Amino acid sequence: MTELVGLDDVRAARELLAGVTRTTPLEPSRPLSAALGGPTWLKCENVQRAGSYKVRGAYVRISRLSAAERERGVVAASAGNHAQGVALAAGLVGTHATVFMPVNAPLPKVAATKGYGAQVELAGNTVDESLVAAHTYAERTGAVLIHPFDHRDVIAGQGTVALEILEQCPDVKTIITGVGGGGLISGMAVAAKALRPDVRIIGVQAAGAAAFPPSLVAGEPVRLPVFSTIADGIAVGRPGEITFTHVRKLVDEIVTVSEEDISRALLMLLERGKQVVEPAGAVGVAALLAGVVEVETPAVAVLSGGNIDPLLMLRVIEHGLAAAGRYLRVTVRCSDRPGQLASLLSQIAEHRANVVDVEHQRANPHLGLGEVEVALSVETRGVEHSDTLISALRASGYQVVFAAEA
Repeated sequence: MTELVGLDDVRAARELLAGVTRTTPLEPSRPLSAALGGPTWLKCENVQRAGSYKVRGAYVRISRLSAAERERGVVAASAGNHAQGVALAAGLVGTHATVFMPVNAPLPKVAATKGYGAQVELAGNTVDESLVAAHTYAERTGAVLIHPFDHRDVIAGQGTVALEILEQCPDVKTIITGVGGGGLISGMAVAAKALRPDVRIIGVQAAGAAAFPPSLVAGEPVRLPVFSTIADGIAVGRPGEITFTHVRKLVDEIVTVSEEDISRALLMLLERGKQVVEPAGAVGVAALLAGVVEVETPAVAVLSGGNIDPLLMLRVIEHGLAAAGRYLRVTVRCSDRPGQLASLLSQIAEHRANVVDVEHQRANPHLGLGEVEVALSVETRGVEHSDTLISALRASGYQVVFAAEA
């Protein structure tokens, strides 16, 4: 039976982290407070050193290595945040880090990891596959493996987030955070349940990479056969042995959110909260906005990371706008006669919608003789505005097909 990390372990980790990590701010969220009917706060680990909470656990683990272990160096596997945390911590401690990252890891995360002084090796398509490569490297070279979540020191370091939350919001009733392998929520649950047993700890996974629900049903860690999500920071195919024990005993609930939920949350955080957050860092907020879990306020949602690829951000914003009904992609089929396109665009303008781009096609084999197809991207003010525009176009005789149907 795995022995749980204790409150004293988390407190000792906090002493090690003094002067190394930041006490990140707890910011109020008006949109979430309004949605939940009570005060709701954001724990901004997206502004932590190296852009996420990961440096907490990485530094605690690496700082406790012996001189001989530091001489051999450390190795890790990560999609990006743990990579940067390990690279930064290794540099602070004075050892060398080699980090294995998936071949599709976001380029800014790769560059940042190298910038902190680590040697980066690309291996595998997932963190799980990169971790296999890291294990092999450790066995071959003697480097110490710094596991991204399944180690007591790492869990203790991540638990310091909860100590800060309890000090910043003493009357907190619910803490909600994203879950990948389970290191952060395990550490937070240790600290919170020891000091405030009444606080509910809720974990959130992306529906496309949710390994904890089936594992909890099975009573042991279960590996997902396939998994995929835009939230690369929590795209983990199997819970850790140690973290699974902590989650099963201490965490109150695990829920899942869709990719659309995550996109909406990212858009709200950027637009209303002025927070740059990566998809994995926004899943707690996504769960609150989507209403997939009932929470008692005051509530705190952890923004666990802010290392988002700008190109992904562009796609996510567009997706979030579409999910919120503020960005339409439609195809309109109409008769091919002079002035028809101008008439169509004029009608859209009359409804005060903004056309972003237009593609005029005659070559589609599915078109009838004398028909033309116009693909449109249109900005609207929301779902009701979008519905009104579509209804008006159809009432005018246009055949409107949504992008997914075209």
